[in-house]
Amino acid sequence: MSIKEQLKHYSFIRNGYLLLRGTKDFFRFKPVVLVKQYIWFLKQFKHFRAMKANRQFQTIEWFPCLFDNLSHTPLDPTYFFQDSWAAKHLFSLKPKHHFDVGSSAKTIGILSQFTPITMIDIRPVELELENLFFKQGSILALPFEDNTLGTLSSLCVIEHIGLGRYGDPIDPFGSEKAIKELKRVLKVGGTILFSVPVDNGNKIYFNAHRAFTRDYILKLFDGFEIVDEKYHYGIKMYDTYDKSKGFGTGLYMLRKKDI
Repeated sequence: MSIKEQLKHYSFIRNGYLLLRGTKDFFRFKPVVLVKQYIWFLKQFKHFRAMKANRQFQTIEWFPCLFDNLSHTPLDPTYFFQDSWAAKHLFSLKPKHHFDVGSSAKTIGILSQFTPITMIDIRPVELELENLFFKQGSILALPFEDNTLGTLSSLCVIEHIGLGRYGDPIDPFGSEKAIKELKRVLKVGGTILFSVPVDNGNKIYFNAHRAFTRDYILKLFDGFEIVDEKYHYGIKMYDTYDKSKGFGTGLYMLRKKDI
């Protein structure tokens, strides 16, 4: 049996492998590659100096960027797809003021230039930007009254709650409690944009994130109707959830019904 097959069939071997893989960030030093890149850098500099000088720039200082000369554009497919998807819907909704809980500050900062946004996070955002407002708070105790927000987003957040990855308290029901709180503050007729990992079963990838089935997510959002849903598997987007594709990302636009 190949190593790949063993990883698939034996959880103790897979967990051991993943435990060791977690050390990769501490052992990334590759001296041979580093030497090659410095040689490339010095050759590039020598070539640059041999060319006719631009007299507008008299000072040259070294600032080696050794690993950007790639043959492709490095992108994280999940954030590329989900952020574009959320932006499309937010531009269509055109809320007078939007609220976000815990999504990427970079993404929300860009979106705030099209509509005012208040961002809620347990970690303060220290940079100031016109149209972007910040409230410190937890997704488990949002600083809003019941049924008050018209539009809300939370992208790649719910799955982390209760696993301690970001210093939050351990809680096996963290995701369920977070969803309950998001539902509480959204008013009837209000819209939520959110994304979570999906898989062929409900799973915990400790301590990174959880993954959900479509049925379980929609069960947790009982009382909401689906406006749009998309799924990202690998490097493509799909219109439907497919258990056979395994791990992916589900993107959901839901509207709170009048019960």
